[in-house]
Amino acid sequence: MYRPTGFMGTRETYEEAQAVLVGLPMDFTVSLRPGTRMGPQQIRNVSFGIEDYSVYLDRSLNDISFYDAGDVALPFGNVAGSLQRMEEVAAKIFADKKFPLFLGGEHLVTYPLVKACHKFYPDLVVIHFDAHADLREDYEGEEQSHATVINKVAKLLGPKRVYQFGIRSGIKEEFEFAKEHTHMYVDEIFPALGKVVGELQGNPIFITLDIDVVDPAFAPGTGTPEPGGCTARELLAAIHTMKTLNVVGMDIVEVSPMNDESERTAFLAAKLVREALLAYVK
Repeated sequence: MYRPTGFMGTRETYEEAQAVLVGLPMDFTVSLRPGTRMGPQQIRNVSFGIEDYSVYLDRSLNDISFYDAGDVALPFGNVAGSLQRMEEVAAKIFADKKFPLFLGGEHLVTYPLVKACHKFYPDLVVIHFDAHADLREDYEGEEQSHATVINKVAKLLGPKRVYQFGIRSGIKEEFEFAKEHTHMYVDEIFPALGKVVGELQGNPIFITLDIDVVDPAFAPGTGTPEPGGCTARELLAAIHTMKTLNVVGMDIVEVSPMNDESERTAFLAAKLVREALLAYVK
């Protein structure tokens, strides 16, 4: 039987869409368990197991128009070339004034997306959900790494333009870097997020969400699981808390299907996609 390969509810053309879903199947710099390149398609596959209606927001995917553009074709193993291609794709979506939601892939994919977004929104602020600080200068000598991505983002945007939530892992130097360059809420999402949302009204916001911010009891399918995280319910509440912000783009990264036979990580990611589209596409 034929089964669609796009996310549930996708429209037929890019032109008619308010929002665009794009897969970024890269896991070239992962430091523990590979497999996140399979994340985007698995999130699409399981999306047909959830409803198109959100009981939280009283909206349906039928109320908005979004287009699943598929996965970006990446030159396998070529980190720099892949990042450049992602930046070009993201720049077109921003230029066309559509809301992009990107599916990773490892967390390094966030950097070219933020670079593209920043060109259109010079006063951009990034909200980052993660178990890991991702603030290293390099990882075993490599500057282009999923462990350095937020360091690169913070330097691009300037001091204190990044807000980090749920962080519970990293080396000492990362936490020292955060004191000067980011707003970091160690092992916390609420109540800090509510206060930050009040402060950021009107600012253009890019949200980057690493699925490992969630405790591996709820989301084991990720490359670097870190015990002690938030619940799935708390993360859904975070998505809803930010609905009053001017969110101009978002990614959900680090879903690794091969590390979760139950598929519950992908199901959570699919539900987060639905809620984000309904919360941020007006």
